[in-house]
Amino acid sequence: MKNKIEIFDTNLRDGEQVLGCELSTKNKIVIAERLDELVS
Repeated sequence: MKNKIEIFDTNLRDGEQVLGCELSTKNKIVIAERLDELVS
């Protein structure tokens, strides 16, 4: 049986709350894909 670790990271969402910080949907997807590569 494999051990499974789930990470729920809100840095992207929280960081976007900073005044002047806006990420497009495309950029959010790119970031999510890169993060996924770290655990794949």
